[in-house]
Amino acid sequence: MMLTVPHAGIIILFAWLSPCNALYFHIGETEKKCFIEEIPDETMVIGKYRTQLWDKQTGSFLPATPGLGMHVEIKDPDTKIILSRQYGSDGRFTFTSHTPGEHQICLHSNSTKMALFAGGKLRVHLDIQVGEHTNNYPEIAAKDKLTELQLRARQLLDQVEQIQKEQNYQRYREERFRMTSESTNQRVLWWSIAQTVILIITGIWQMKHLKSFFEAKKLV
Repeated sequence: MMLTVPHAGIIILFAWLSPCNALYFHIGETEKKCFIEEIPDETMVIGKYRTQLWDKQTGSFLPATPGLGMHVEIKDPDTKIILSRQYGSDGRFTFTSHTPGEHQICLHSNSTKMALFAGGKLRVHLDIQVGEHTNNYPEIAAKDKLTELQLRARQLLDQVEQIQKEQNYQRYREERFRMTSESTNQRVLWWSIAQTVILIITGIWQMKHLKSFFEAKKLV
């Protein structure tokens, strides 16, 4: 797959562009978990996470200590790193896509504090919000002094803009698929022509070889 890090885990988010992807996963001290999110261009993405460490005495996950560090790395569809930053046990990261396609979101802990706990098991709760769902509308209404009707209109405009971006992304995917299909068909055609030419040349060579053999044996 895309990861070369040992013990790296890859989880694919099957929902194409769901408004919010909330989940949790377990991660070891040396593990790296990555997620793939399909995002249109010029779209804001906000990720929030919180961590819990396994406590052997209570037999449950407890909030991690503030000193535990989590590293977040974001790559665009061209595998270019657009965000690489160290955060604490709880964190919030934000980025804006500039290229449509699959973005890779990776998290891993580079802290040795996990070794102090049994097995170093860490539970990470991750919440990813995309597009207009990243907007804090109550805060926007308070800041711009919007009425309820004005705020609703603002939400509808943001939703229309996001729908347009998603439609553009769908067209982009269709164009990529069409180009791939045309390229594949062209290669198949040239391969068929090459096979035919090879068969014709082989047949001619065999006929000449047999003719020479028969002449040498004075059979013809």
